[in-house]
Amino acid sequence: MYYIIIFALLIIAELSYFKVADRFNIIDKPNLRSSHDYITIRGGGVIYWVAALLYLLFNFSSDVLLFFTGITLIGGVSFIDDITGLGQKVRLLFHLLAMSCAFYLAGVFGGFPWWAIIIGYIVFIGIVNAYNFMDGINGITGLYSIAVLGSLQYVNLVYGNFVNPDMIWYPLIASVVFLFFNFRKRAKCFAGDVGAVSIAFWIVTLLLLLILKTKNIIWLGFLMVYGVDAVMTILHRIYLKENIMEAHRLHFYQILANEKKMPHRLVSIIYFTVQLVCSALIIAFYPTLGWWMFVVLLFILMGLYSMKFRFMKQV
Repeated sequence: MYYIIIFALLIIAELSYFKVADRFNIIDKPNLRSSHDYITIRGGGVIYWVAALLYLLFNFSSDVLLFFTGITLIGGVSFIDDITGLGQKVRLLFHLLAMSCAFYLAGVFGGFPWWAIIIGYIVFIGIVNAYNFMDGINGITGLYSIAVLGSLQYVNLVYGNFVNPDMIWYPLIASVVFLFFNFRKRAKCFAGDVGAVSIAFWIVTLLLLLILKTKNIIWLGFLMVYGVDAVMTILHRIYLKENIMEAHRLHFYQILANEKKMPHRLVSIIYFTVQLVCSALIIAFYPTLGWWMFVVLLFILMGLYSMKFRFMKQV
């Protein structure tokens, strides 16, 4: 009953946001990076911030308040960027502040040398931005988030709690709500930067807590599919001497959706399924052969990514 109430509150919040978005013309117009060709409400992913607010209200503590501060900083600046556009330096500043909240929550400061902390900022802020870059077709952010969060919750419940289970149930419920409006042939709304960045921050915070609890970074494999696509695409664009900060359509999922004309929802299901399989194998072989499985999966995904170039030549 408790989670049904949370679900209902999030549905009401999303519907209320649609009215606000209609009133203030918060819409997504197709650009060079887009895989859609119609105007749609932007920022429906604000539901993840609402879920964080509800989590704070029903599970108030200093740690939860610190997490909520972080997601508010990073989600707030992303929402403003969705509406008016902001410079990269402003966004980076708020990303640093938000990640500092996550680091304080996890006890990073004082427990690691300065150089390790700097690497941590680079890695985790990079993951947040890569997660945002991978958003672009109906259902991919919501489904992929469920794959990651579901894997985290399994580890959380089976291997010993590293967080309150509600800290994972809430974004899972929010993902289901968001998918109800987004996982359609013609989506009612898109996540926007506020949605992709907010759920990415939530996920990297959970991953950070799990990594520090187990003293093992193998759990980054829960983001393996997105990671391979994002990194390989950046390398591809560098090879082409393109500005990696400009809009593009070279991600594998974009090639499948645009050049191969594969239905958006099918592409999203493929990414969801492949990541779920990778996560399941990592969990199954942890801790005995976990890293061997990680390496094998990494090479398999890189091989699958290389198919993109064959698809590009066919069009």
